[in-house]
Amino acid sequence: MAAVEVHKFAQCITCHAWSRDRSMLAFCPNNNEVHIYALLQGKWEKLHVLQKHDQIVSGIDWSARSNKIVTASHDRNSYVWNLEGSEWVPTLVILRLNRAALCVRWSPRENKFAVGSGAKTVCICYYEQENNWWVSKLIRKRHDSSVTSVAWHPNNILLATASTDGKCRIFSTFIKVVDAKESRTGPSADSKFGEQILQLDLSFTWSFGVRWSPSGNTLAYVGHNSMIYFVDDVGPSPLAQNVAFRDLPLRDVLFLSERLVIGVGFDCNPMVFVADERGIWSFIKFLGERKTTTSGPKYGSQFSEAFGKLYGQPKQGFNNDTNEHSRSRGGVHENCINCIVPLGDPGSSKVKRFSTSGLDGKIVVWDMENQEDLAEYL
Repeated sequence: MAAVEVHKFAQCITCHAWSRDRSMLAFCPNNNEVHIYALLQGKWEKLHVLQKHDQIVSGIDWSARSNKIVTASHDRNSYVWNLEGSEWVPTLVILRLNRAALCVRWSPRENKFAVGSGAKTVCICYYEQENNWWVSKLIRKRHDSSVTSVAWHPNNILLATASTDGKCRIFSTFIKVVDAKESRTGPSADSKFGEQILQLDLSFTWSFGVRWSPSGNTLAYVGHNSMIYFVDDVGPSPLAQNVAFRDLPLRDVLFLSERLVIGVGFDCNPMVFVADERGIWSFIKFLGERKTTTSGPKYGSQFSEAFGKLYGQPKQGFNNDTNEHSRSRGGVHENCINCIVPLGDPGSSKVKRFSTSGLDGKIVVWDMENQEDLAEYL
């Protein structure tokens, strides 16, 4: 099994993030607090509780270089936390939102961060040295619904967003006082702040987690229709493909390499997707699986099972395959996995360890080092 560490910190965990050396862990236990644990003498002990938000903390990201924590919450606010001595000191970021902040992510150079919201807007926040505060510029009137996920391109300029309007979009976030001109390459070379580079209409359902590959050549995002979408050659003529699977939908996604993607979500088990030599993506297995998968389609039997549950028919009326399929769901996690975080060095082209957290209150560390069947993709 690829799970090497399993920790139960709370009844439910909304999101989590790690310090650069992985000796400290920050997470939200499904309330308005952020708990920070440290590994001391082989045991995880609570060191700090960050209390500034008024509602559930929906996003946490921990910068590797500057050691700053940024948090976003349903209270429509965001804070940047600096460690001064032994205390974490918050700085309020004025987001100018009238709906909840749903996600947050530092840019690769850590000179700005993006906040997605339920107000159909994305806030790009950066530090103003002259006034000694964090300010935000808004990307407005582009989304038709809540922005559920954001992902930075390695060039620090392009930002991908996923929304519950079913679309994935790519924007330019070039800010003259922050970004160098030489960083503007490719499709964003002549674009202005907030300009939409590309809109992908591949999904007809809610779209969730979005992520770039390490090189920035491939984009992946997931839909609530049990599909994952891959886009190559992002620009005027992108190449797109989708992979449909018969299991529950995904919530988040992570590239471990250019040819291997991990998807997590309502199925409680991380799913492995790989690309062959031709660049064709496919689902191959679960990690930590107690579930057995077969090649035969079961859409009819799954529908029959759902129909039977709705009208109270006994399970004995269905075939054995369907019963076995529904019984064996689950693995290390016992509820929906809503967050996946890489544990490699920032900017690394390959990641062999990552962590997941879910509604079961567990944080699980996964190691791909001994997965011999996946070695050629890592």
